[in-house]
Amino acid sequence: MPPFLLRSLRRLPKLLSHFASPRVTPAMSLSTETLTRPVSPDQTRVGWIGTGVMGLAMASHLLSAGYSLTVFSRTASKTQPLLDRGATSAASPRAVAAVSDVVFLMVGYPSDVRAVTLDPTSGVLSGLSPGSVVVDMTTSDPSLAAEIATSAEAVGCSSVDAPVSGGDRGARNAALSIFAGGNETVINNLSPLFKCMGTVRYMGGPGLGQRAKLGNQIVIASTMVGLVEGMVYAHKSGLDVAKWLEAISTGAAGSKSLELYGKRMLDRDMAAGFYVHHFVKDLGICLSECQRMGLALPGLALAHQLYVSLLAHGEGGLGTQALILAGSERWVLALYIGISMPFFINLSWK
Repeated sequence: MPPFLLRSLRRLPKLLSHFASPRVTPAMSLSTETLTRPVSPDQTRVGWIGTGVMGLAMASHLLSAGYSLTVFSRTASKTQPLLDRGATSAASPRAVAAVSDVVFLMVGYPSDVRAVTLDPTSGVLSGLSPGSVVVDMTTSDPSLAAEIATSAEAVGCSSVDAPVSGGDRGARNAALSIFAGGNETVINNLSPLFKCMGTVRYMGGPGLGQRAKLGNQIVIASTMVGLVEGMVYAHKSGLDVAKWLEAISTGAAGSKSLELYGKRMLDRDMAAGFYVHHFVKDLGICLSECQRMGLALPGLALAHQLYVSLLAHGEGGLGTQALILAGSERWVLALYIGISMPFFINLSWK
């Protein structure tokens, strides 16, 4: 056997290990009460922390289903629509936890998740009663999810990491994809609550819900780059971009990103369903995970660079469809020579 082939065969087990199923954390030792407590509007007290674009819509569905809701947000005014419908306000995450059986989080960054859950004086775990559950629906760090699960177990509670995909439209229509990591029995028991927001799928032990979501973001990142490049090409080649989008939407190029964001780009609607600055956060976590795994994903790295360029030019508060700005020649020129650019690109799409 040629030496180079022998060396390759010797490296094969190590290479294949990168693609093997991740080690699933053993099921946590939880009380019988946690595993079997019925979940229903007349028996389950629900807490909600974080009422931004996504969180407000998701929490609203729980109210519509008849659940009592206690809410907290750092910006108190953002909870008002829920209070107007009968929710109760609390002064801190700990105060929410003290009157809740299940507490949901939908906040911004891993640092927010850590503070809201693990702060010893004001965090959720300092206020939860044994047998209660905290569900983090923020896209966050998988290692933090595992840390929270361990801390929850130490106080007789359980934790589920359950980030979502589907954007603001999915949140409003209760059509989110929910990636759940943690104890499978606990997650199944929470299904009446998850069904109010979308479809839940069990991914494995603590942290694997977050890893599933990161994989989702990697796919979206490159899809958005492809969508923008296609639109710029269609425009430059003299096509009617609206007709072109309609034509490709029913073929192999059709995608959820095209469905959600193609027309918004065309109409210059940059209002955030999902903020650029949050997507930069997500892609940064993805890159950190890849570095830890020894993976090089050039499509992810390019998309991250383009979105960071938007952030650097003060566009972090726009929606992710603002990537079209980075796809225009004027924007690329601005990046290189350091000049400012008007808010909207000057392209005649129609």
